[in-house]
Amino acid sequence: MDFDPSTVLSPVYFDFDRFNLSDETRSTLGNNAEWIKSHPGTSVQVEGHCDERGTEEYNLALGEKRATAAKAYLVSLGVDESQVYTISYGEERPEDAGHDESAWSKNRRAAFMVNAK
Repeated sequence: MDFDPSTVLSPVYFDFDRFNLSDETRSTLGNNAEWIKSHPGTSVQVEGHCDERGTEEYNLALGEKRATAAKAYLVSLGVDESQVYTISYGEERPEDAGHDESAWSKNRRAAFMVNAK
């Protein structure tokens, strides 16, 4: 593999309690889609994440909605749906372990893990 699978695609971030895609998110997903389409021998796991607020069940559901929204947009841009799958981690894998808005804003995200087929 000639790339680091954890950093080749950029994460996208969400507002509190939301899973809608902002213009900035769509732009980042557009760049990710181009990379995925140019690497047909890979699969991509879209990981939905949340901040620590909310119940575990709620955050797992919200994380799934975030991952699904990102995947749907990638597919709408021409990514082969069979290359992309989703998982929700809810609040279990924070990017920043802090307990303030600065940390929470980093944790409300969809991250991407590339796997060689």
